[in-house]
Amino acid sequence: MPDSAMIERTLSKVRIALVQLNSDPTDVQGNFGRASDYIRKAAADGAHIAVLPEYHLADFYEQMKEPAAAVATSAIYLKRYQSLARELKIGIVPGTLLETKTQGDAASTEFTDELSNSAYFIGPDGAFLGRYQKKNLWHPERPHVVADTASPHRAFDTPWGRVGLIICWDMAFPEATRALIADGAQIVICSSCWLAEDGGAGREVNAECEALFLRNAIVSRAFENTCGVVFVNAAAPIGSTDGRDKRGLEYIGQSQAAMPLQGTRCILGRAEECSVVELDLDVLAVAEDVYRIREDMSKPGWHYPFKCAAR
Repeated sequence: MPDSAMIERTLSKVRIALVQLNSDPTDVQGNFGRASDYIRKAAADGAHIAVLPEYHLADFYEQMKEPAAAVATSAIYLKRYQSLARELKIGIVPGTLLETKTQGDAASTEFTDELSNSAYFIGPDGAFLGRYQKKNLWHPERPHVVADTASPHRAFDTPWGRVGLIICWDMAFPEATRALIADGAQIVICSSCWLAEDGGAGREVNAECEALFLRNAIVSRAFENTCGVVFVNAAAPIGSTDGRDKRGLEYIGQSQAAMPLQGTRCILGRAEECSVVELDLDVLAVAEDVYRIREDMSKPGWHYPFKCAAR
């Protein structure tokens, strides 16, 4: 089988909206309203998929004050995003939502009282096509949120090809993206709330270390896996001149879409905005023919843990 045959396609060109949103910590309805407005505009501009940042409905720490209420709110707005997807006939990744840990897939009704940071892919008919619970938690999350350490990374089929989801700090682990590629993903989507201060003492070495991390890691994931990578981060508040909000948190933005062979296809600054980028999925087949990543992974005796299954 030719190498490029391992990459299945339904559309050659996919238009994806990077909705780099700044969220008011306590205004869930306002945050949803602005996100919806951006998605409507993106759909009018021909976007097939719209992606929002991690924890975009409300600030993580604000939600931790009343987690049960936050979980209930997440469920309400997830349904609203389903309705919006059906209305506009667009795929939506509504950032991430705080919810109780779900056992099984998105349709499961079995829950525990453990909290999870979860991402969904909603199809253009409003159905859940994929769900992912964050595996690699950032340090401040760990006292509050449970990582999914039991289930493997799984890709899923969409009208625009096979897609995988990761969340924020997962981007730092090449294994996460590689596992999705082993399951046939063509595009990996990552919602994030990655801030400048996440660099800690590293900022004494380079004040821009986190923005530099993102600019390089996202392109690396695309090249080393012959896949498209879409990363959507939180934005600085509207009108901010230094990227900081009223609490002093510094936002870096850097939402980006990257492709193998081509590198960065779209990168945003730190301000709130929505940008639609077109990814040519035919490029993935060319990249696979050049680098033969998936071909090597599918061979018997492949010497790393992830093995690419023929599809």
